[in-house]
Amino acid sequence: MATWQRFSEEAPALAEKIKERFTAEKSHVLATVRRDGSPRVSGSEVDFREQDLLIGSMINAVKAKDLRRDGRFAIHAASAIDEGGADAKVAGKAVEITDPAEVARLQGNDEPAHVFRLDLSEVVLTWVEGNSLMVEIWKEGQGSKRLARPDNGPVVEVALG
Repeated sequence: MATWQRFSEEAPALAEKIKERFTAEKSHVLATVRRDGSPRVSGSEVDFREQDLLIGSMINAVKAKDLRRDGRFAIHAASAIDEGGADAKVAGKAVEITDPAEVARLQGNDEPAHVFRLDLSEVVLTWVEGNSLMVEIWKEGQGSKRLARPDNGPVVEVALG
């Protein structure tokens, strides 16, 4: 898994767009894995702090229990792509920060909470350009690529830049 810093170094332009999308709104949709393997979605905020992408949770919230048991996650920052916006999605594994002093430092107080660093395996940005659906994808170990699907035609890879 890649930290936010490593992803940002490998794909700086995409990282900037993803960060812009996640900071444009406060609440996003987090998907976690329930004990029985089915998906659970919850509202969640993200925080870009010291080269890491973090999420927090109240003590013993179900999303925290899910992530402690199975760190796999996906989080989605939606917008109206048909109105010129973009959707941003990141997926990977959440790693809990367990040192109480570090948790307090990161959240700026000493209230009990769960804090998770989001390590990334995949990042996706989707938007509409003209009459084409555009998708830029970064996968750990594979780098970035951009795809276009013009006017419901076949998907084609296009040059980055």
